[in-house]
Amino acid sequence: MPETPDTVARNIETILRLEDAALRRRSFADRLADGIAGFVGTVLFVLLHLLWFALWATINTGVLPVVKPFDPYPFQLLCMIVSMEGVLLSTFVLIKQNRMGYLTDRRAHVDLQINLLTEREVTQLLQLSERIAERLGVDNGAVAAAELSRETPVERLVETLDTRLNAEMRPNPEA
Repeated sequence: MPETPDTVARNIETILRLEDAALRRRSFADRLADGIAGFVGTVLFVLLHLLWFALWATINTGVLPVVKPFDPYPFQLLCMIVSMEGVLLSTFVLIKQNRMGYLTDRRAHVDLQINLLTEREVTQLLQLSERIAERLGVDNGAVAAAELSRETPVERLVETLDTRLNAEMRPNPEA
């Protein structure tokens, strides 16, 4: 396996530090929601519920004579408990998803910031390269270089993208 370049290793370490810091900053409620939502999404959770439901039905249909049925068919108490559990579990999952959505948005903002900085840096490098080529009398593919060396109007690009996306997503009234 080839050795990882130093720049890639530094980037990986930076990402790990950022992710670790985000995990450490979680509140108790976030840690609790993450733990519960993580457990709910496992096969063990499903198996425990299947066992619980089977035991409940076995006891409450009178199959086990050692235990007196306490929730006869149609198991209204079980239905109420499962409904309350569903509400609570969905809330824990939503809390986790909200926190993950925030982290995703934050990463996207960092990506955008870095992309905007990179675009400006590359534009300036192209402009500098163009000036050097002119001074040396070298043909540098003037049309492509001139186009690429202009600053990208990000706001106009976003407006165009929004307009095009909205036009494609809007239902066709004639259809």
